[in-house]
Amino acid sequence: MSSLPKATFAAALAIGLTACASAPSPTDAPPAAAPTTQNTSTAKQAIANLASASGSLVSGRLTLVPMGGGVHIRGDIGGLPPGSSHGFHIHEKGDCSAVDAASAGGHFNPAGKPHGRAGHGAHHAGDSDNLVADAQGVAHVDAHVEGVSLGGGASNDILGRAIIVHANADDYSSQPAGNAGARVACGVIRSTP
Repeated sequence: MSSLPKATFAAALAIGLTACASAPSPTDAPPAAAPTTQNTSTAKQAIANLASASGSLVSGRLTLVPMGGGVHIRGDIGGLPPGSSHGFHIHEKGDCSAVDAASAGGHFNPAGKPHGRAGHGAHHAGDSDNLVADAQGVAHVDAHVEGVSLGGGASNDILGRAIIVHANADDYSSQPAGNAGARVACGVIRSTP
């Protein structure tokens, strides 16, 4: 046998082995990145201290806790007209610096849905039922916002966003925000230790 065929055979064998060795097998492929779990909250609790906006006297303090596929909100908001109803929403930006709280942006709506009533068809992630003030002008908040998380950075994370109380009741249908009127209180959702 001459040296030429052995060299050609060896080169072909080396190329073939190299090609086989560099092709990843299904077991060598890197594991796929785990999808972001939309309802996994990393914060155990948060607060929102609501300060008056638009010249109102409305203020309050809310506690937010991850619970049952969403976030539960409790607290009291005072300075409202006795027996009145008010729109209550999570807004996209954690900025209450504008006098009228316009700096908080629109309703939190990562899925791009139309405004509506939570639990009754399509609605923004930040939509919630109206607050109702008692005879002393205090709304006792006990609300559950389904499908959002508290911390973790997922698209539905509400930590660092704002909670807004509006002057009027939300009609749950007018676009884009339920015709709830001026923003009378605003508070940023902040994690607590």
